[in-house]
Amino acid sequence: MDFHGEKPIYLQIADVFCESILSGSLKADDRIPSVREYGADIGVNPNTVMRVYEKLTAEGIIYNKRGIGYFVAPDARAKILDTQRAEFLEKDVPAICRKLELLGLDASVFKK
Repeated sequence: MDFHGEKPIYLQIADVFCESILSGSLKADDRIPSVREYGADIGVNPNTVMRVYEKLTAEGIIYNKRGIGYFVAPDARAKILDTQRAEFLEKDVPAICRKLELLGLDASVFKK
């Protein structure tokens, strides 16, 4: 896994999990690798992976079956879509609109 410096590693790993769920690579109730197993696979400290799992658990994206492992939550895809859509509308769309205005363009450039 290649990491870039703009965002903390644990958030980049969480993004990979979310993308896998949105793409269908990971489905509801699929088991995900253990903290140690995943850390070894991607070459990061297990504590970093644990931080990812704690974040995703807190967000309801994954859940833990004590003694068995972590699994994708049944409604994970819907939660990720809701979060990412809201973030897109709050952050990306205003920036795109500002850029269009600065360049003297309007939304008709998207119609082809």
